[in-house]
Amino acid sequence: MRITAFLRLISVGVILAAGLVLAQQRATPDWPQFRGPNRDGVASAFEAPARWPDSLVRQWKVEVGAGHASPILVGNRVYTFTRRGEREVMQALDAATGKTVWETGYNAPVTVNPAAKDHGPGPKSTPTFADGRVYTLGMGGIVTAFDASKGNILWQVPGGSVLPLFGTAASPLVDRGLVILHVGGHDKGALTAFDAVTGKPRWTWSGDGPSYASAVIADIDGVRQVITLTQRNVVALSADTGSLLWQRPFSTEYDQNIITPVVTGRTVIIAGYQKPTAALVITKKGTSWTVDEAWSNPAVSLYMADAVTAGGLLFGLSHRNSGQYFVLDLKTGKTMWTGQPRQAENAAIVRANDVIFALEDDAELVVGKAGSEGFQELKRYKVSDTATWAQPVISGDRIFVKDASTLALWTLR
Repeated sequence: MRITAFLRLISVGVILAAGLVLAQQRATPDWPQFRGPNRDGVASAFEAPARWPDSLVRQWKVEVGAGHASPILVGNRVYTFTRRGEREVMQALDAATGKTVWETGYNAPVTVNPAAKDHGPGPKSTPTFADGRVYTLGMGGIVTAFDASKGNILWQVPGGSVLPLFGTAASPLVDRGLVILHVGGHDKGALTAFDAVTGKPRWTWSGDGPSYASAVIADIDGVRQVITLTQRNVVALSADTGSLLWQRPFSTEYDQNIITPVVTGRTVIIAGYQKPTAALVITKKGTSWTVDEAWSNPAVSLYMADAVTAGGLLFGLSHRNSGQYFVLDLKTGKTMWTGQPRQAENAAIVRANDVIFALEDDAELVVGKAGSEGFQELKRYKVSDTATWAQPVISGDRIFVKDASTLALWTLR
């Protein structure tokens, strides 16, 4: 009996240890791409304080250049993609000190559409790190692969003569040796999978022009697919071949499809300027696909602020009423709660466990908890003196914030 009990104890210990290892593997402190480790606005490694401090501690702040591209974090390095004059610059910084490890630039003159001049000519596309390389999409459509350790350019694809009306904003999606981007411009583009090592196109789809939304990867009914908003549609392509699996018309005023789709199971949440937030259910029947609308909520309309899911809820900032936070039920689309109007023009939102961070464009970082009955604000922190449109990077007790031209590291303690 004692031996049996001892063996049971060992078995329990092994299971607990395995669970701990798996939890540690899932809770990566890295932030290697747009919207975090899984491209969904969720920070998997975050240390909430027992008591939120009255103010954050700024560890360092450095000039990096203009643009709204979010920083990314891998290991002990943080990477930024910005503009300095006529050059686009990729830079690696020591995450602890902010000191430059390397920087590489290339000439990339651009002319900004007058309608987008307030946001400037700096990059809006967040870099992506994968397998020791960093991939970028410049404002003029230049696609570049950098060696993440040394900074040298490994390959580069020049931009075309036709660009999206307001510049580029989609961030590279890297999946199984492919760098997937919708290149080209208004009414003329190709969703393209470049070989991650060589930069050679592996497949293309030219059924629509590019939008400003970033693609996501999902497995639905056993099929791996690239899902994104294009200029006038929401589409899914085979990740292996680039063949069109399904599409549904979806367009906004002035061709401003911007929102990254949210995928949960076989449901795809889409939204856009002056459009309802809607849920599409994707089903495979034989060799074909059906796309059915599960629900549509016209009261909530997303413009540039991506939403996050939390416990069966969708939390975000609607552009209606000059910026209004909301909570929707994911299954029904029912509005559970709306906040006060005129909160912000934009908010870059991150969920870290049960905590919501919303970095508003006026450099206010709002911290709180979202539930079916509303949003409980815990703290507000001022994190810059200039506008903040880039997504914050949340890792451990660290918060990296990119403003108009600088990058800063803030900590909770």
